[in-house]
Amino acid sequence: MTTLAVATKQLLERLHDPTVDVDAEFVVAPTSMEEAAEILAAAADVGQAVAFYGAGTHRQIGNPVDADLVITTTAMNRIIDYQPDDLTVVVEPGVTLGELEAALTDRKLTAVLPETEPNATVGGVVAAGRSGYRRLRYGPTRDRVLQATVATGYGKVVTGGSPVVKASTGYGMTRLFTGSFGTLGLIGPVLLKLWSQPRATATIVVDDPEVARNAAYRPFAVLGTRGTGRIYLGGTKEEVEAQAEAIGGRSSDGLDWPQPHDPPLRLSFRIPARFVDEAVLAARDLDATGWVAQYGVGIVEAGYDRITSDGFAAARSWAESVGGTLVIEASPDDLRRELGAWGSPPESVELQREVKDRFDPAGICNPGILPGGI
Repeated sequence: MTTLAVATKQLLERLHDPTVDVDAEFVVAPTSMEEAAEILAAAADVGQAVAFYGAGTHRQIGNPVDADLVITTTAMNRIIDYQPDDLTVVVEPGVTLGELEAALTDRKLTAVLPETEPNATVGGVVAAGRSGYRRLRYGPTRDRVLQATVATGYGKVVTGGSPVVKASTGYGMTRLFTGSFGTLGLIGPVLLKLWSQPRATATIVVDDPEVARNAAYRPFAVLGTRGTGRIYLGGTKEEVEAQAEAIGGRSSDGLDWPQPHDPPLRLSFRIPARFVDEAVLAARDLDATGWVAQYGVGIVEAGYDRITSDGFAAARSWAESVGGTLVIEASPDDLRRELGAWGSPPESVELQREVKDRFDPAGICNPGILPGGI
């Protein structure tokens, strides 16, 4: 890596972010996408590896990245344009989910982002492609990102998508950016589709989540945790009461989501939905301290105090044999390096490399974080 130009070093020093404690030579908080693009262009010129930081909620997902420069979104934290009548909002990447949902409550709207991560940032959630438990009814987060602006690895600001829900402007670039883990550049302001909050909600405790799911009409979520299952309903008061009666079980008003827990190790089984019960058994065989199974979606997230290499390898082998994968969502860096964060690369890995080369030709943006070392 060659020496940074004096002007670039002065820019990095001026934008230094003292609020974020990460191991990097420079930690900067640009105030605009243009500043972010200028920084990325300079980093590309000298081959400086760059990582991105919002609230740090998802920093342990993916292969570890050794970055010379970290760009944070702490100085880009505004709600830019809120149009409740159009059911849209434009937010900068540093806005937290808690802040966004609080701003939407005046019109009883929601962005349908992860329900139990109020401190996560919008930029981090979009970059990681994280969806909440209501995905069963509303679909994944990528379906609600209508437009996104990105400072690319080659130092230009690009915008893809359209405020119109049914449009092809940008050739699906919002779906490309969502879940890209910063490998294409810094995700900036995004335009999100909003939904109205239901008039009534209920949580029903059930014995068999899969049976309850088949008995319900468009539930928000059907979850299984240690020793219990819950089905989450929303609609008019009459609709919720009728469904609750048909399903049976103990019903309570409101949405009683599982409380987040923070074990040292977290794994995510991502498998076809019909294999959720088998994934729960696999998670238990590894001595999970707790888990949340999403029926109808195909995700089982489990926490651990420790795991064995052989047990993990067997669980990952099973997940891949049924067409899924086993992802490490939190662990020390050395364990992710030893076991691999993602598992076997997908068949599309070479196509992904081509896309990466187009948006980040110098390969500086979160290098190696994705499957296959992309």
